[in-house]
Amino acid sequence: MQKSIKQKTCSCLTALLTSLSLFSTGMHLYAQQDNPAGHWKLQGDLLDSSGNKNTAINHGVDLSAVGIDSGKYKSALFDGRKSYLEIPHSPSLALGTGDFSVSLWVHTKEKMDDNLGDLITKYDPETRRGFNLSLVNHAGVVGSQANYRNLQFGIDAGRQSAQWRDEGRPGKSIFIHSMAVHEGNLYAGTVEGRTNDDKGHVYRYKKTGEWQDLGAPWKSNGVTSMASFQGKLHVGVSRVLLHYSGLEPTLSHHIGGKVFRLEDDGQWTDLGQLLGLDGVNGLVNFKGDLYATGFYQPGFFRYEGGTRWRSMGTPDDLRTEALAVHNGSIYATSYDEGSVFRFDGKKWHRTGSLGTASRTQAYWDGKKWVPTGLKGEETGTQVYSLGLHQGKLVAGTWPEGKVYRYEGGTTWKSTGRLGNEQEIMGSNHYNGKLYAGSLPMAEIFRYDGDEKWKPVGRVDLTRDVIYRRAFSLAVFKGRLFSGTFPSGHVRSFEAGKVVSHDTELKNGWRHIAAVKTGGKLKLFIDGKQVAESDEFDAQDFNLTNKAPLRIGFGQYDFFNGRIRDVRIHRRALTGTEVADQARND
Repeated sequence: MQKSIKQKTCSCLTALLTSLSLFSTGMHLYAQQDNPAGHWKLQGDLLDSSGNKNTAINHGVDLSAVGIDSGKYKSALFDGRKSYLEIPHSPSLALGTGDFSVSLWVHTKEKMDDNLGDLITKYDPETRRGFNLSLVNHAGVVGSQANYRNLQFGIDAGRQSAQWRDEGRPGKSIFIHSMAVHEGNLYAGTVEGRTNDDKGHVYRYKKTGEWQDLGAPWKSNGVTSMASFQGKLHVGVSRVLLHYSGLEPTLSHHIGGKVFRLEDDGQWTDLGQLLGLDGVNGLVNFKGDLYATGFYQPGFFRYEGGTRWRSMGTPDDLRTEALAVHNGSIYATSYDEGSVFRFDGKKWHRTGSLGTASRTQAYWDGKKWVPTGLKGEETGTQVYSLGLHQGKLVAGTWPEGKVYRYEGGTTWKSTGRLGNEQEIMGSNHYNGKLYAGSLPMAEIFRYDGDEKWKPVGRVDLTRDVIYRRAFSLAVFKGRLFSGTFPSGHVRSFEAGKVVSHDTELKNGWRHIAAVKTGGKLKLFIDGKQVAESDEFDAQDFNLTNKAPLRIGFGQYDFFNGRIRDVRIHRRALTGTEVADQARND
């Protein structure tokens, strides 16, 4: 029997209401998915505009920052010393294995007297689980400014490479003495022998096992330091005395002590001789000026243009070696007194000496160093490198094989010895952890806190030598690279998954976005994709942890600059959406 008109009308209305209900539910779920998990405008307050009530806790951040470099927007000013924002963990910030995106506006100055630091992190260092988005300056890596204003985005769930990948031997290298990332490329400076015929070269990394020879800037046997400065790669050259590393004495009489600049056409421009030096150990960019130190002789110079260098003096005529910028000053290691010195732009200050140790004695038999079995007590050490961890300066020493952390004034605290090693050289911060290389076994260690250092592999296995070095370190294409001695190879390692933008971030306001989409990480600057990781299995990386979300601080350093409009989405933003944010905000 046919239904009445009234029954048909009721049925149609029921169906319509059901459809509207389902549509409304779907739109609600879509809105929940599309809305940010957190949105902090940072324009005078700490409120979460996403509706998830993830209000930030202020640790000394200036929220009223409106000034000459703030533009038309209010923003949060981070001092690079101790200020940051903290958001306690909540279910809306549990990222799991799914896609997510982070975006924010960042302002940095052109002439810096500090590192840049962590932008936003949610990372548990005990389990190595979470993510890190950081702007890094790695200076003091045994004399090189290994990374300069590079953007790095990493995730981890306690995973690492099973072994270090051999990236090949540049030329006839026996010693990768310097490394630097510059304008999207990795460069290595070599020591290639001990005679007048052996010249230190600079090589550009092409791919695994392939290096492009950029020639020898000078006649000396070593290219010992590197730094980016004013958009150009600069290198320092030295006569490297190889008997200090357990090989036969150097016979070359060609001294170094010069700095060279790599031009766009591949030619080297001589920037002059540093008076009284046969080598250059440290190069660093500080307040828009380039500074250099001596190798075997005391010397500290500022570049004045052309071939002119101005001597700035050294503390009590002691040697200054590796250089790092930190909290408004240049810090310099020393081979004298086991000290670290601080230069405030005008004069030197002592920051104290680092530890005591017993040193195994040896003698040269004409072919190699032979241990005597005797030990002598030392009241000082040599200090080889500087790095950063959790906002504090760290330094590696000889011969006790320890890394020390600077606590201010003249106080340094031991973070422990690295296995049974004697000398700690390059250190570098990578995806939430501090790594350091050593001698005599050329082993790399990861710092896990509380004086715990975990070995993560040896990078030089040369037999029948006294010393092997894991020397220079740099982060490139999302991997940690290490230069070695005496094999002269470069090796690389991956902890978690990392994507890096290996080009200097321009100063001023920049829109930055980091996206995890499926099995890839992507980086965007000013709405354009600039880097992408290799593919990985997203199910291997459950990022949920109970650590707080931090803005302006992490395991690396406090951020120095301004931040506004921070967003976290629990989905992958498309390239179009990122471009819209960069264009419209």
